[in-house]
Formats: sequence, structure tokens, C-alpha cells
Amino acid sequence: MDLKLKNEIFVVTGSTSGFGKAIAEQLISEGAHVIINARGEEKLEDLHQKHPDKTEILPGDITTDAVIADLMRMLHGKKLHGIVVNAAGPPAKSFINTEITDWDNAYEKLLRWKVKLTQELLEKFKDQNYGRILYIESVAVKQPIENLILSNSLRMAVVGFVKTLSQEVAHQGITLNILAPGYHATPAMERLFANKSMLLGISPEDARKEFEKETKVGFLGDPKDFASLAVWLLSPHSRFITGQTISVDGGLIKGSM
Repeated sequence: MDLKLKNEIFVVTGSTSGFGKAIAEQLISEGAHVIINARGEEKLEDLHQKHPDKTEILPGDITTDAVIADLMRMLHGKKLHGIVVNAAGPPAKSFINTEITDWDNAYEKLLRWKVKLTQELLEKFKDQNYGRILYIESVAVKQPIENLILSNSLRMAVVGFVKTLSQEVAHQGITLNILAPGYHATPAMERLFANKSMLLGISPEDARKEFEKETKVGFLGDPKDFASLAVWLLSPHSRFITGQTISVDGGLIKGSM
């Protein structure tokens, strides 16, 4: 299928590992031009060197107002087809182990910057009468994950924000959707392996097997498979899908919604 992405401009945040990297690489393979962002400039340069004609780099922490402003300067005068809103989550903790400052930080890292970035981009998408915004969250928005109280709570706020906004701008050719990944073979999962290993007094490898057991297909997901759905949602073919939270979880979620 031709996804009609050749030479179209996209932004992918958190693009040097995990889901962000897989999505950026698949967009590039479809002929798109991608502004890649991450905090690690060296890894950004490595990816840029592999695809010098198809990438521009934006180093820095996208959750800060300063880097969001840098991005908007890069996009000035350009037609932006879509953006992947993606960044690492807060540390794994149970409620009893959190301080109020943990909740303040989680708000900053999980919700505030996404609202700020969306506000900045919305006028551009409205002027174009077109835009694709895809948020990468977590399966926790449909089924809470043990010892992830901060992520479980604040990501739900993102779902409410995205659903409501999607209804406000749908008539302008702008779609907003969320992908909610379950357990995939990404660096972020290593933190969960370590946390479960410590809590249960087992090896990290045994902890990994415990997560695999929870996934009904019996294995961790491949970020490349996840990226194939993400890229389709970023394409013109997805014009009738908006305001959705789609889980990619290998059967992890037990509910029907």
C-alpha cells in the first residue's frame, strides 16, 4: 500500500530508541522527511548520518518550553504533515512510596508539555486544514500496571484531553489518536524488569518471563510491528479515525474496551 508519505514532513520526539526510533525509521523508509528529537545528541547524529537527506535533528528535552520553542522555529514556513508525541515516563513507584513532588514532576513529564506542544502546533494544522497527531502512551490507560501509580494516573488525563480536543477539530482535517502499547522489547521495559526483580527477589531474566506470561501471545512485542500501525495512523488513509485510544498489547488487557 502506498501510504502517500513521500517527502511529507513529520516530527518524532524520543526518536533514538524504542517506539520513537522504530516509527522514525519506518517513516523514512516510506520516503518521508523526519525531524528527529531526543535528549542524546550523539544518537541523533548517528541516525542523521544514516539518513542525511531525510532527517533534521532537534536535540534537547522536548518536555521543556525552550525546546518546544526551538521546534516551532524549525517548522516556520514548512507544511507539517504530522507528529509523534513520545517521551519516557516517570519512575516506577507504588502510591505509598511517592512524595507530592513525584506527582508534580509526573504532571510536568506526562501531561503539561503535551498540552503546550499541542497548543503550539494546532494553529499550524488549522491553517493547513490538515494534521496528524499521534500520542504514544501506555496500556496502563486501559488496565493499570502494578507499581506504576504515576503513569497509570497522569496518562489517563492525556486520554481525556486528546478525546475532547479531537472532537473540537475533527471538521478541520486534524486527527488526534493515542497508541497504548503493552509490553514490548524496548529499553523502557528494562526498568520494569529491574523493579519486578527487586520486589520479588528474582533475576531480571525471570522477571522478563513473568511479563511474557502476562502477554497472552507469550512474547514481548516488536517495536517495528508497532511502528507499522503508527505510520498508517499518520497517513492520509486514517482520515476517518480520530479520538481513539488503540491498545497494542498481545492480549494483555482483559477488558473489552
